[in-house]
Amino acid sequence: MVFSSLVFLFLFLPICLIAYFLSPTLKIKNLVLLAFSIFFYAWGEPIWVFLLIFSGTVDFVIAKIIDKNRDNWKSKFALIASLTINLGLLGFFKYGNFIVENINALFNMQIPLSSMTLPIGISFYTFQTLSYSIDVYRNEVKVQKSFSNFQLFVALFPQLIAGPILRYSELEAQLNDRTSTLEKTSQGISRFLIGLGKKVLIANYVGEIATTILDGGLVGLPVIDAWFGVLMFTFQIYFDFSGYSDMAIGLGKIFGFEYGENFNYPYISKSITEFWRRWHISLGSFFRDYVYIPLGGNRSHQFRNIVVVWFLTGLWHGASWNFVLWGMYFAVLLILEKYIFKGIMSKLPKALSWSYTFILVMIGWVLFYYTDLTKCFALLKIMFGLAGHELYNANTIYTVSSRYLIMIISALASTPIVSFIKKNLETIGNELPHFQTIRMTFVAMVNLVIIFLCTTSLIGQSFNPFLYFRF
Repeated sequence: MVFSSLVFLFLFLPICLIAYFLSPTLKIKNLVLLAFSIFFYAWGEPIWVFLLIFSGTVDFVIAKIIDKNRDNWKSKFALIASLTINLGLLGFFKYGNFIVENINALFNMQIPLSSMTLPIGISFYTFQTLSYSIDVYRNEVKVQKSFSNFQLFVALFPQLIAGPILRYSELEAQLNDRTSTLEKTSQGISRFLIGLGKKVLIANYVGEIATTILDGGLVGLPVIDAWFGVLMFTFQIYFDFSGYSDMAIGLGKIFGFEYGENFNYPYISKSITEFWRRWHISLGSFFRDYVYIPLGGNRSHQFRNIVVVWFLTGLWHGASWNFVLWGMYFAVLLILEKYIFKGIMSKLPKALSWSYTFILVMIGWVLFYYTDLTKCFALLKIMFGLAGHELYNANTIYTVSSRYLIMIISALASTPIVSFIKKNLETIGNELPHFQTIRMTFVAMVNLVIIFLCTTSLIGQSFNPFLYFRF
């Protein structure tokens, strides 16, 4: 089940909200939310829901062992057990076939591959449960005494499948004490619908264009068509993933939770370093706090630390060499910016530094898109005129010009211009009588338009993937 499905929007979510808000106490509300979260996951993964529960149970028990044995070897042994079990499960399910494939290729062997499907969201919930055990070991959070509350932290459906990656420290107090007000619920609904609009009205449309171009035959593909296809995927992955994060944050707010932001307009960045401060913030902060800083951070062996983090970041995204290459690509760019280009970039005009960043990010998305490296390098050769293809043909003008509206919408929506206009209108409007009533009416109308457009689009669309579900 995905958020951008009619079953979720008009069946699962309304029933869940009714049951939640009719519950008389927070304890019962949590149990209701846990039950619906387990059902939500089981809808798509009826078998692997037991793995989700097992993962949460392991770290719930291990954290208690750590807490009771802080002054002896048992606490360290328990932490090692948590690392081994969590990373072992992630490695087995996500990277088992990848390892076997490479062993077979290197040693000309015929070890059979596993036919098991990858449990949805395992990369996200594994990091969440693992971070809890580490934080308890570091004495940065208190042990959760309620098993059901901890399972709720692990299985909470708004962010279960594709993040943002939540730390237990972010939800620790909220599990036991939170309120759902009319204002927060209204804000949550609006945020959810903004995310839904990003996904259904932008990501799905640009994604279909990107798939048509990039998955079509590359033979004879004009240079401009190749760049246009990558541009469409560049918009797709942003609106797909940031849209999901918006929906997760909005749903969390409806239930009284406050989640941290996961995106901050990354496509306005003027360096690769800035881009990664704005893109998938929860993943970046996880690797910073649990890998980069423990390795020495900026204090020692910084070059090595960057390489290790970005190797793991690439591998986290998928069991394929293209993801490793994608991670190493950004590692090299970040190292160059830090050690060589830092002084130069600070003197560049903003337009030039933005262009440099955006083009390099687009190239990175080519590495991300193709698990087949042969196709990946073939497209890159076309993009840079090394394949002998023509710059454009008769169909190019139609391909680009017929999509000018979605390009303009995507470009504007990936900048803070709408937020800037909204903020300034509210500043001016607060001085006018009845402004709040007018604003609330306008927001309600916009929400209705979004849900209407999304519903009609979903009825007619067959293209509705969530890219980060495979991670």
